[in-house]
Amino acid sequence: MRRDRRLLAATAAAAGAAAAGLALFALGGGTLLWLTLEPAQRQALAALLAPRWPLLLMAACAVAGLAAAAAQPLYQRWIAAPARLLEQVRLRLGTEVEHPLAVEHATPALQGLAQAVDALVAQRRQLHSDIAQQVAQASRGIEQERNRLAALMSELTQSVVVCNLDGRILLYNNRARMQFRALSDAPAPAGGAELIGLGRSIYTVFDRKLVAHALESVQQRLQRGAAHPSAQFVTVTRGGQLLRAQMAPVRAVDGAGEADGAPQAALSGFVLMLDNITQEYEQESAQERLLHGLTEGSRGSLANLRTAVEMLSDPALDAGMRERFLGVARDEARAMSRRIDELAAQSAEGLATRWPLEEMLGEDLLQAAQRRIEAQTGLRAGVEPVQGAPWLKVDSFSLLQMLAYLAQRLHDEFDVGTVRLRLGTGQAQRAQLDLVWSGPGVSSATVAGWEIDPMASGGGASSALTVRDVVQRHGGEFWFERERVRHEAFFRVLLPLAPAAASQQTLEAAFVHGHSRPEYYDFDLLAHNEAASALDERRLVELAYTVFDTETTGLDPAGGDEIIQIGAARLVNGKLLRGECFEQLVNPGRPIPRATIPIHGITPEMVAAQPRVAEVLRAFHAYAQDTVLVAHNAAFDMRFLQLKEKASGVRFEQPVLDTLLLSALVHPQQASHRLEDIAERFGVPVIGRHTALGDAMVTAEVFLKLVPLLADRGIHTLRQAREAAQQTYFARLKY
Repeated sequence: MRRDRRLLAATAAAAGAAAAGLALFALGGGTLLWLTLEPAQRQALAALLAPRWPLLLMAACAVAGLAAAAAQPLYQRWIAAPARLLEQVRLRLGTEVEHPLAVEHATPALQGLAQAVDALVAQRRQLHSDIAQQVAQASRGIEQERNRLAALMSELTQSVVVCNLDGRILLYNNRARMQFRALSDAPAPAGGAELIGLGRSIYTVFDRKLVAHALESVQQRLQRGAAHPSAQFVTVTRGGQLLRAQMAPVRAVDGAGEADGAPQAALSGFVLMLDNITQEYEQESAQERLLHGLTEGSRGSLANLRTAVEMLSDPALDAGMRERFLGVARDEARAMSRRIDELAAQSAEGLATRWPLEEMLGEDLLQAAQRRIEAQTGLRAGVEPVQGAPWLKVDSFSLLQMLAYLAQRLHDEFDVGTVRLRLGTGQAQRAQLDLVWSGPGVSSATVAGWEIDPMASGGGASSALTVRDVVQRHGGEFWFERERVRHEAFFRVLLPLAPAAASQQTLEAAFVHGHSRPEYYDFDLLAHNEAASALDERRLVELAYTVFDTETTGLDPAGGDEIIQIGAARLVNGKLLRGECFEQLVNPGRPIPRATIPIHGITPEMVAAQPRVAEVLRAFHAYAQDTVLVAHNAAFDMRFLQLKEKASGVRFEQPVLDTLLLSALVHPQQASHRLEDIAERFGVPVIGRHTALGDAMVTAEVFLKLVPLLADRGIHTLRQAREAAQQTYFARLKY
């Protein structure tokens, strides 16, 4: 559209110039001719031309039109073509785009210039490749160490978070990610992303003063020469969870500050090792209450028993008093017995809930049970093939103990020598775990007795847990069946299946992560310090961004169209964090037009059980806090967000950058600024187009390519980028 307007302007200018030239020529020639004529000739000429002035005007217009037609190819050849070539050369100067320069309507000299530039670009690319190979070879060892550290951190069972001195997170592991998700009080789709992420502040969870005090303690110990200084503190989160944190320093490694062999006391950051001790604290409190109840409750009974025994030992005591003191002894003994039984029941309940339910592959559970039964009972145990790969949510410790106990009873009381384990999936998200044997059946009374007896473990020791306790712990059922045709019997226990992975995690694993390990670290953030200037005065390369996109039921936000999906990714320190994505389907509360389904691939069935837009926007607002929003044609997406401010209760007041406007700013001569065309110019692969997360990823890659081109134009700060973008033609778009 813009190119057509410029071409029309050039045509109009050429026509105007031709008309003006013709008018000047006619006026000058006519004046000279007029001066050479006699008065009578002048009158005759005036009489001749007066009725024919429309013909003269048409001739002038024809001349102007011919000039305009001649100006169009000249404009394309001498003005537009060099301008497009200049934009493409600048693009290759700031990026690594490889396809050759394409110049239409160019002169042979200009085409030769394009070929020469392509040759220079190829030479530069080869030089960059050679340098990159040498750098890669030199840094391969360092990269391996970093990857080993990241891999080890990701497998630790303890939550580890590494921060710089500003409290900005520069490394965390999977355990920390799961723990922060549990600590989050934001709406469910946020998944704790507002609390943990590269570049986010740890002070959203911990009090800044508490961390500063611990840091001061570590620094003091460093200055005193401590080899391994650390500090510990316990804090309560906003959600009421009790966290225990151990802090260790990240020391500066550049050697500055060392003198006379003194240890380096300067810090570049700190490590936090976190444990959620809420449940542990509650269990310890319960144990203390049990012990207190046992001691304090029994003190009075013991005193009464002692008194009764002393009185009964008196030979002079009459029969009535003797019977009375015997009654006291019986009552106190019964009271103590009842109290001990209650405490034992509470203790058994605590044992039943001590081990949390964890996700476990069904095949792994059968293999572990086979080894436990064979090692503990001496029976031969087989495992039937498992159909599919069901995941269970079980307490494997108590479940294996129960299976070994039942196998031991079968062996001891019915001389069973071989058992089999099989696993199938039933209904209502339950799995059926069977312990099968051939031989005599077991009566219902026997099974009932086994079910309530304390389970004996290896070596003859017994446990306070029973089969019924284990089954109740899993919220399942337990029974005995006999297959008379096959002369087999089996115990069956119903177990819960692990919930299916959320759609966001599935898409994230399939599209975002691919075959690479998620990136949860950025050591370059160690050198980052909080800028003292306002956000608008910060450099574009220093800011954190949330690049997002929406899929909607239509293109008219004011006319009732709704959001059906939001996808976003974060840019921190010039890097796209593929492991910290946000993607959520939204129930629009209205039908999805059939004509739009082939575009975005979202059907009514996919969104029927999804949250409404108000909850999703609150989660997205938490995810995008403290960042600059980036979108392609951001006016469209922001209009949807603004119309839902009242319903969601949140306002997106962050600064906004639009890759559509920025592309028009750096490449004003290009015919199209559609996302696909910009990505093609930059050599960015388009994957997952017209999905919210896919478009957000492409937009993020495009934005990273635009930042150095903006710097070439002298645009370095957020304010400069926003002000320059508003001067482009596309900034007039409204929704």
